[in-house]
Amino acid sequence: MTKGTSSFGKRHTKSHTLCRRCGNRAFHRQHKSWLLSPLDTFNPHLYVPLFFAACASCGYPSAKIRSYEWGQKAKRRKTTGTGRMRYLKDVSRRFKNGFRENTTAKKRSKPTAEA
Repeated sequence: MTKGTSSFGKRHTKSHTLCRRCGNRAFHRQHKSWLLSPLDTFNPHLYVPLFFAACASCGYPSAKIRSYEWGQKAKRRKTTGTGRMRYLKDVSRRFKNGFRENTTAKKRSKPTAEA
C-alpha cells in the first residue's frame, strides 16, 4: 500500500471545528487535554484526571487565553487594539472628563455688546 495519493483519498472527516471563544477553526474535537480535579472534597490528595477537547489557538475551555513568550508575533496579532475595541476606545475620552455621567452642560448665554 502506498503512503501518498491513495492514502489522502481517505481523509474526509474534520478533526478541527470552530472555537466558540476565538472563532478560529482550531478547536480539536478529538484532542484530549487533561486537568486534575478533586475526587473527594474532604481529601485534597485524591485527584482524578478530566479529559476535554481543546482549542489550538486560544486554549478554550481553559480559563486563561493561550499565549507563549516564544510567540511574540502571535501575541501582537491578538492583542488589544487589533479589533473593534467597542468599549475601550471611549474610556480615554471619558477619563479626560472625569467619568461624568447623568449630567448636562450649563446654559451659556452670549455676552451682550454694551456700547
